[in-house]
Amino acid sequence: MTRGDFDRFAERLSGEVLLPAHEDFHFERGGADPAFRHEPDVIVCAETAEDIQETVRFAAERGMPIAVQATGHGLAKPARGGVLLSTRRMSHIDIDSERQTATVGAGTRFGQLIPLAAEHGLAPLSGSSPGVGVVGYNLAGGLSLLTRTYGWAADSVRSLDLVTADGALRTVAPESDPDLFRALFGGRDNFGVVACMEIGLVPVARLFGGGFFFDGETAGQVLNAWSRWTRDQPAEMNSSAALISIPDDPDVPPTLRGRSVLHVRIAYTGTADDGRTLVEPLRHAGPLLLEDLRDMPFTQSATIHNDPPVLMAAHADTALLECLDEATVDTLLTMAAPSTGWPTVIEIRHLGAAATAPSRAIAVADRNAEFLLSLVTLVDADITRAKVADLYERTLAALAPVTRGAALSFLGAGADSHRLRDAYSEQDFAFLQNMKRTHDPKNLFRNNHTIPVRPRPSDITPGKRGDFVMLRTDTPAMTPISQPGPPFS
Repeated sequence: MTRGDFDRFAERLSGEVLLPAHEDFHFERGGADPAFRHEPDVIVCAETAEDIQETVRFAAERGMPIAVQATGHGLAKPARGGVLLSTRRMSHIDIDSERQTATVGAGTRFGQLIPLAAEHGLAPLSGSSPGVGVVGYNLAGGLSLLTRTYGWAADSVRSLDLVTADGALRTVAPESDPDLFRALFGGRDNFGVVACMEIGLVPVARLFGGGFFFDGETAGQVLNAWSRWTRDQPAEMNSSAALISIPDDPDVPPTLRGRSVLHVRIAYTGTADDGRTLVEPLRHAGPLLLEDLRDMPFTQSATIHNDPPVLMAAHADTALLECLDEATVDTLLTMAAPSTGWPTVIEIRHLGAAATAPSRAIAVADRNAEFLLSLVTLVDADITRAKVADLYERTLAALAPVTRGAALSFLGAGADSHRLRDAYSEQDFAFLQNMKRTHDPKNLFRNNHTIPVRPRPSDITPGKRGDFVMLRTDTPAMTPISQPGPPFS
């Protein structure tokens, strides 16, 4: 294609069309992990649903795959060629206080939504980081600070406007299109591009929250005590624990600076007095370095985890656990041993039975898991992904007896098809494959955690020794525009 083709395409849009030579191209292709960057042939900065429709049609006519990105936190793999559809600029928000809902554009971040909802005494089921995009977070399930109280965030979604592979814009709701609605929550961008989403808000204006910081040397003792403590907690009590290496930074409290700590986090929707009573046993779980618990407005909820706002290159993985016993704790702490030389954040979030009663069918997570494990290791030239991945593989293999699959929203960038498969039940995966054939048979949306099209009998032929081999893919070759860049490290 020529520059003129792109110019004529750009004339039909409200947003911009960026080619690699454009000064904003590098910024727009970046995501949350600087080690993974898209290398598309063209970036479309959509501003309206019509921009998304035009882009999908443009790409489909030329057999160009589409990658979708808002904040980049849900990056599955870097795109090579094709179109990167950036929805970052679509950040409009409409609050309906009577219906307790918010309608948000595809690029809206929780940091934009939370203060607006708070003006009405309401809150979204947001996660630990305000920089995450609302739409991508919900499509992956959405593990919120209040999951035990209100369920997964995806359960609160009312409807969404979706541009499908044929360029049509349709409103998808559980009442009108239950199968496609179910597929989107777990299938994410395999079936189209979300232009906007209507989510339910909850009547939460304040929390009793914060946490305890314990000496990391006694992490095993504290984790075992916390695990026992979670068994008797009401649904209003949400908690997690993370083993973290605190940097030697002057902005860090002196008692924590340069230390390994076990941080137990609390988000309780009941009264502050009841919260203090409930957490009292945790104060005696181990050597306490610092306590930071208080009654807070929900607008300060991000301070509970204090996730770093800066971009970092990291290797990550996850597992859903049916229990957190002493053997499981011992296995996890081998990752934090000084002999590895790799500071790894080991985070465990309590789910419990209160998070297992979905209001509707979605293809996300095992609702019977008691805990969610998240592993994150910063990588650089010395601490390579290959080395860290080997340690992760051995640790997760040791945890297999108590594992109930993986959590889609915590899979690291670059997770392979094998790990992706662990994020779904057999039934959900087969369902998603059938839906992929129905809604994206040519696999236009494949620069993601791709759900493969389930073959029909006419598409396969017996191979050697009874194996089956795919003969047809129904996926046209992409029209090359530029040479691919160098491979990512």
